[in-house]
Amino acid sequence: MMAFSSKTLQTLEFDKVCAMLAEHAHTDGARAMAITLSPSDDPDEILRRQRRTTDAKRLLDVKGTPSFGYVRDVGEICERADKGAVLSPRELLDVANVLRTARLLVDYCHGNHIFDTVLDEIFDRLTPDRKLEERITRAIVAEGGTHAKYLQENIVTSRNGRYVIPVKTEYKNEVKGLVHDTSSSGATVFIEPMAVVEANNELRVLQSKEQHEIERILAELSEAVSNATGILTLNYYNIVTLSYCFACAELSAAMNASAPALSEDGTFRLVRARHPLIDRDRVVPINVSLGGECGYDTVIITGPNTGGKTVTLKTLGLFALMAQSGLHIPADQESVVPVLHAVLVDLGDEQSIEQSLSTFSSHMVNIVDIMKQVGEHTLVLFDELGVGTDPVEGAALAVSVIESVRAAGAMCAATTHYAELKAFALNTPGVRNASCEFDVETLRPTYKLIIGTPGKSNAFAISEKLGLSTDIIGRAQELISADNRHFEDVIGQLEQSRMEMEQHREEAARLRTEYEQFKKQSEKKIAEQVARADKELEAARVKANSMVQSAKASYDFILDQMEKIRKSKDSAKMGEEMDAAKRASEAEWR
Repeated sequence: MMAFSSKTLQTLEFDKVCAMLAEHAHTDGARAMAITLSPSDDPDEILRRQRRTTDAKRLLDVKGTPSFGYVRDVGEICERADKGAVLSPRELLDVANVLRTARLLVDYCHGNHIFDTVLDEIFDRLTPDRKLEERITRAIVAEGGTHAKYLQENIVTSRNGRYVIPVKTEYKNEVKGLVHDTSSSGATVFIEPMAVVEANNELRVLQSKEQHEIERILAELSEAVSNATGILTLNYYNIVTLSYCFACAELSAAMNASAPALSEDGTFRLVRARHPLIDRDRVVPINVSLGGECGYDTVIITGPNTGGKTVTLKTLGLFALMAQSGLHIPADQESVVPVLHAVLVDLGDEQSIEQSLSTFSSHMVNIVDIMKQVGEHTLVLFDELGVGTDPVEGAALAVSVIESVRAAGAMCAATTHYAELKAFALNTPGVRNASCEFDVETLRPTYKLIIGTPGKSNAFAISEKLGLSTDIIGRAQELISADNRHFEDVIGQLEQSRMEMEQHREEAARLRTEYEQFKKQSEKKIAEQVARADKELEAARVKANSMVQSAKASYDFILDQMEKIRKSKDSAKMGEEMDAAKRASEAEWR
């Protein structure tokens, strides 16, 4: 069993995301990896891929994208060199480009090395060979070219390797030399003047020597390439791997994406998820949870057509595929994804004209196939489950299918218009209603997903807004059973309560934001005032200490002078006076 079939990948438009990834690749090899990308169900492999993308993005933010030189695959070139073939200048330049790119990537990694990454081991596997690189680039500057296309007329041309001049036929006897060719019209002959015959002969000899020297150099360089095929092959592989990792990083940056956490308990939680194939100016972020810690493994999504129900299913499935392929998802960092072994889908109207299948039969073929594969660690997505047949039977069949999917241990998200499925979600533990909001006043969907509330069909309200007679609408309402009317009224009341709660929550959030801002500003002002007071107190303390030190220094100086005077005046009276003055001064200082 294929965990992620090509049909699933195509239905969820994973191939379009791969095409977006390929646009960011800087090498043909990385583009090929992007186009053939497929999800893994190995947790260690998924984590390894995600870490590579994350670290490439970190490097991208700090150092920018490294140069990958648009390297070409040198596998066949190395093969030819190993077999003793003489490589062409173009092939040798491709080899030199691989070596040059490897050298620049090593410099990129180790120059200004700020932090370690999981990509370091790939960078460290690169093996530059500056000597071989320079041997090739010194010998072959570039592939040859001609500027003849810029000339209005070739006065001197060549025939059979000899330089000749074009002469009108009627004047051929006027130019002494050897005729080498005649134009197709016969109006022109190409003559090698006798004056240049010797020069041409010498030139042919020199050209022959030059060709032999070129072949000798190319042969030597080809042999050197043959001796380095292991290094070249490994370099090319690692360059392509790095190029692919940085393509993933560039795609993440372009989508404003982030790395999801991998849940161990099967929790699938997307926060402000934005479908990558919808224009970023129009896409409406959605929050959707399923499985694990959420407490429910099944979501029944209801609401009007074109309201975003199918987009919700595709977002769930596509983000699972992207995450398990190592790609970041355009959602907030709080998002968590499980490791799935399979994603099984029945999306859209896949009526088959070739097989003469009705819409119901076409869906049922898919459902039969899904039920053969469903199991634990599986996500099942149903779009308009049970549609295309008698509503009573279709609803009953839909409930039975969902029960069977849940019994197999799978997670499930399904869209429907059936009231029976809304009631099933209300009355069944582990199953949760969700709705895509619709503005009846403007007759436009808001594309906002509401978890916990079933969606109202709004068929009567929409019909009335569009101008359908109130008599027709009234009669239609009479034809609805009392139970159905009551159920729709309950849903309407729930929706009204939800909208009121939403308004209160938004108001509370606004007030909380204002409070947080006020608190932050107040704390900042208090901190500034405390800092200012501390600064002033410190300045006063320093000033006071300075005054004390100054006074003490003056005191010590006076005592020293008085002591000198005392010694110089050998007088008992003077000594007594000095002692008295000292005692008075000490008393004052204390």
